Amino acid sequence: MLADADLEYAVNAAAFGSFLHQGQICMSARKIIVERPIADQFVTRLVAKTRTLKAGDPKDPSTIIGPLINEGALATVKDRVDEAVRKGATVLAGGKAEGPCFEATLLTDVPADSAFATIETFGPVASIEIVDSPEQAVKQANATSYGLASGIITSDTDRGLLLAQLIEAGIVHVNEQPVGDEPQMPFGGTKDSGFGRFGGTAVIDEFTELRWITVQSGPHPYPF
Repeated sequence: MLADADLEYAVNAAAFGSFLHQGQICMSARKIIVERPIADQFVTRLVAKTRTLKAGDPKDPSTIIGPLINEGALATVKDRVDEAVRKGATVLAGGKAEGPCFEATLLTDVPADSAFATIETFGPVASIEIVDSPEQAVKQANATSYGLASGIITSDTDRGLLLAQLIEAGIVHVNEQPVGDEPQMPFGGTKDSGFGRFGGTAVIDEFTELRWITVQSGPHPYPF
């Protein structure tokens, strides 16, 4: 989230990208990076919105955060959050399990050596990092072994496009959160997020072997 971002849109995008389907999406936002000039307002609004996201029975239309896929996934999310807190992270919202669900959770000051910071956690959890410049934001975005999807929120789309080219991810959405795919687009990541692409014509290259076959229609004039 750059300093010139529309705050309301940035908050809504961050919440959707982090908590859709309980964060159990490979493209979910796990790290929310925000420039310092808007950090206080952004964090205040995002925390307030996150606290309104009801966890519970998905048959209830008012439920936003449903159960995790199984007990093991729930235990993993809880363990990752608890370890980060023991190492110094602060819980801004959520942080607890409710039956088979885990509350929509925001953390800050997550230690770089915690499992939360280094291993993908498929759950409704995200961390907030505050930076002093777009360049530092890119550096923080790239400070991970993963590189599937990311998003940049800014009112300057030209600058957003320039920054997008510096982010080490297979997918970068300018003025959108990271959860987004289209069947005709090449989908895939960099670094530990895999290799190769599928979708559209890209899948043809990945699932076929390019060969070269020639036919000489007459005698070839060899020089010796």
